[in-house]
Amino acid sequence: MAKEFAARLGKKDRKMTDISGQVDEKVLRLHDQKLLRGAQLDHIALDSILVRDQVRTKFNDDSLQELADNIKANGLIQPLVIHREGNKFVLICGERRFRAMHLINMETAPCFILEDKAPEELMAIQFSENQAREDLHYIDQADSIFGYQKLTGASERKITASLGISKSEVHRCLQIAKMPKIMKEAAKKFNTEKYVLLEWDELPLGPMKDELRTKVLAGEVTKRLQLKRQLSLHNYAKQKKSPNAMDHLMKEMKSQLKDPKFQAKARAMMKQLIKETTLQ
Repeated sequence: MAKEFAARLGKKDRKMTDISGQVDEKVLRLHDQKLLRGAQLDHIALDSILVRDQVRTKFNDDSLQELADNIKANGLIQPLVIHREGNKFVLICGERRFRAMHLINMETAPCFILEDKAPEELMAIQFSENQAREDLHYIDQADSIFGYQKLTGASERKITASLGISKSEVHRCLQIAKMPKIMKEAAKKFNTEKYVLLEWDELPLGPMKDELRTKVLAGEVTKRLQLKRQLSLHNYAKQKKSPNAMDHLMKEMKSQLKDPKFQAKARAMMKQLIKETTLQ
């Protein structure tokens, strides 16, 4: 069956919105075009926009004022992203810009307006926009990914495919997100390196871990090198798992299977043995 297309409109009948003077050409590279497909651009009153939980939770007052001054001088280059919910608009991306505009008493702002998006789609849009920014704190990133997992029930592999980040980074983010809230708050307050938290989390329970927890909370250990020095004072060395006899046997057996001279019957028996051993 032939596919039907809408009638082609002449140039005079086409409705177009000129945003060249408002939107930087980098905006389309920053936003995921698939996620923003179908969005309309319009000026919306800031008072009609609701702000709910956002990916970013750490804001610097000085940088906000600097951004406000820049917007006042040059205008808002990158529109906000909002979602229509009934007669209201909910902010999806751009809380930092939203706050900055309030500082200079702006009344309206250009916005990409989304409609009929599922919660998981909106979270993906939030993450995509904030991931493109270097100043997004890793704690906010971790909590965002964990929130996405709780909302969708997605596995680490599906999160990797949906959000476009490596599986190892997803795993690290989920590990950080599940750490005590007080540890995450200290990490943001003292700008602690994320590997300090990750390596602390893997330490065995005991006095050493409790002592390091206190130092991290006090901001005395913020760098990975500082953590390693503290561990050396406790004569701590991470034990590497050594291969046991069964591991060695399995490796040897698999090596033998590659030998073309190995009899077919013996090879079949060996494969069955490996399969049964693996399932135990």
